[in-house]
Amino acid sequence: MNNNNFKTVGRGIRKKDSMQLLLGKPSYMDDLTPSDCLIVKVLRSPHAHALIEDIDTQTAMKVPGIECIFTYKDVPQTRYTQAGQTFPEPSPYDRLILDRRVRFTGDAVAIIAGDDEQCVDKAMKLIKVKYNVLEPVLDFRTAKDNPILVHPEDNWEAPCPVGADNRRNLCACDSTEDGDVEAVLSSCDYVIDRTYHTKACQQAMMETFRTYTEMDHFGRLHVVASTQIIFHMRRILSHALRIPKSKIRVEKPRIGGGFGAKQSAVSEVYPAFVTYRTGKAARIVYSREESQIAASPRHEMEVRVRLGADKDGRIRAMDVYTLSNTGAYGEHGPTTVGLSGHKSIPLYTGSLEAFRFAYDVVYTNTQAAGAYRGYGATQGIFAVESAVNELADILDMDPVEIREKNMVREGMSMPAYYGETTSACALDRCMSRCRELFDWDAKFPVREMPDGKVRTSGMAMAMQGSGISGVDVGSATITLGDDGGYILSIGAADMGTGCDTILAQMTAECMDCHIDDVSVASVDTDSSPYDSGSYASSTTYITGQAVVIACDKLKNQLCQIASEMLSCEAGSLEFGGDKIRCLEDDREVSLRDIAYKAQCNNEIAVRATATHSSPVSPPPFMVGMVEIELDRETGGVEILNYTAVVDCGTPINPNLARIQTEGGIVQGIGMALYEDVTYSDKGKIEENSFMQYKLPTRLDMGHLHVEFESSWEPTGPFGAKSIGEIVINTPSPAIAQAIYRATGVWHRTLPITPEKILFGKQ
Repeated sequence: MNNNNFKTVGRGIRKKDSMQLLLGKPSYMDDLTPSDCLIVKVLRSPHAHALIEDIDTQTAMKVPGIECIFTYKDVPQTRYTQAGQTFPEPSPYDRLILDRRVRFTGDAVAIIAGDDEQCVDKAMKLIKVKYNVLEPVLDFRTAKDNPILVHPEDNWEAPCPVGADNRRNLCACDSTEDGDVEAVLSSCDYVIDRTYHTKACQQAMMETFRTYTEMDHFGRLHVVASTQIIFHMRRILSHALRIPKSKIRVEKPRIGGGFGAKQSAVSEVYPAFVTYRTGKAARIVYSREESQIAASPRHEMEVRVRLGADKDGRIRAMDVYTLSNTGAYGEHGPTTVGLSGHKSIPLYTGSLEAFRFAYDVVYTNTQAAGAYRGYGATQGIFAVESAVNELADILDMDPVEIREKNMVREGMSMPAYYGETTSACALDRCMSRCRELFDWDAKFPVREMPDGKVRTSGMAMAMQGSGISGVDVGSATITLGDDGGYILSIGAADMGTGCDTILAQMTAECMDCHIDDVSVASVDTDSSPYDSGSYASSTTYITGQAVVIACDKLKNQLCQIASEMLSCEAGSLEFGGDKIRCLEDDREVSLRDIAYKAQCNNEIAVRATATHSSPVSPPPFMVGMVEIELDRETGGVEILNYTAVVDCGTPINPNLARIQTEGGIVQGIGMALYEDVTYSDKGKIEENSFMQYKLPTRLDMGHLHVEFESSWEPTGPFGAKSIGEIVINTPSPAIAQAIYRATGVWHRTLPITPEKILFGKQ
């Protein structure tokens, strides 16, 4: 179906909240919540692994203005997980609000609440803690079956069978295969065996973690938080605080960036505990340093890839093993790792005869990891795509051509992708279009420049998913307002992605109205229909389909009311946007009149709710090509051009889809070249501010060119698939290949810094 057949879908409509944000109107948590509340801060451990032998808060409590100080002695002893995931939660229950055992430098030791920041800071310095410092496990390669246990406690629990064993420092493990990998590898002309390493990148969103809590007039805990997961948050707090979910209300204002970081309950439990214990309103705002050392960054992973191919470039077997570092706690550990194989190996479904994918996720005494855009696929695609690029070099083949020979295509069954079939796949068209736009044949060769620098290019392809198949749930409620407009209620959180606008566009398309006639209600567990949350690239695909179904329901209900008003059979009515017409005699009634009729002697609701889940997760696809200029004297890399072509089904809003793509590419550039996390021998993160943790700016991204190759996904709303995560996945392998072309050295550990390039370090 052509997008031109749509009135609203497929158009680059301005975001519904754009002017509010542009003009600096109150939108975020700090703007909307009272300032006269308790200020909450957390005292953090200076040690990577220790037992608290004694903690003295008496002197600190005497500071004027201090309301309370809580330690591990004051909190419930029920373990929980901060991961915002659908119940039953796959991440182990391994946290307490405060624990006697601290497991990383930055772990919570005490909660301090007072009238202002000054008194809280003063009290924090007066708390005396005596630690029994223990030896930490800092290297994730040695963590499995290490005699030092990160979680020796007896009440550690794994609610789901994910292969977890705290007595082995295992958060998860598994293995899956199809075909005889070793037999196929032994018959291949070429077998390469490479290992790649990605670091624990930070999401570095502009708005740090922050939460406001109060007791509402019904005596319930009211939580206003910058979060992606209002319903999961309610359950997490209920579990941690040991109070019923019915006693908790969670509300989300605008979010100043999340990128997955706010799919975990990083900050919410601390002010919630203060408010629940004192009855007073409380607020916590993480500093940038806290967001760097005690948050939820990307999982560090080491991925070993074995590829078997014939001399003509046909890739016949792939063996991938991922070792993932979940850090001190297991949030998202069992789930991120699966994507490293299940969303990289299937790219080569066109030729694979056999595959094997195995993984271990280990605990260490480092900052706990969490969700970040790409969610494990990013790490796996860096490894697999780099290995394919290395194979192409060994075979002296063009990396585009080797992929065209092996790539997944529409209609193929993907054993490595849960057995799903590609019902919509334009990867081949993405490849040919990107090659043309980028001028690959001219830019791929190594070119010496007059100033001694060198230019060349690299490329990669990627896939992701559209929600978690058979798990994610999206819901939408659409209500006819008194004036004939509509109110759309959703539980999905707009993180700046524009989902409020995109879902309003779908509503306008379905109801044949202008998008300005659709208002989007705030996200609130009291009033929003249930939604798993904004993660896993699920909102457009899952919640969008719920919007379509809800609109169809509402139109039927409105036609029933109109049939009474016009004394006409409902089957003879035509919904015409702002009115409903009887086809028998052309009599009609306006939506406004229907709205008024609904308020008097009426038994038919002018509100419809729909809930949707999908048994499949159709993958979007992408091809990215990068041109760099490398200075051999300094090792500096300049991004000159990045061209990307994306298949996300039908782009509901091409402008927002383009911005998503450009933003993801820039984050991928940062991961490839700049963003580093290193630990001291005591387990302290060195990059605890933006002075040390380097991020790309507008000057570092070069010229970005993004286009779309549409496909039609039959299970998605208006043929749509997702786009939010896939866009971060191609830069790192593409840039690594370009750097190899310029230097002759493959760099298999990210980031690839000028120092590594200059000294030829891998």
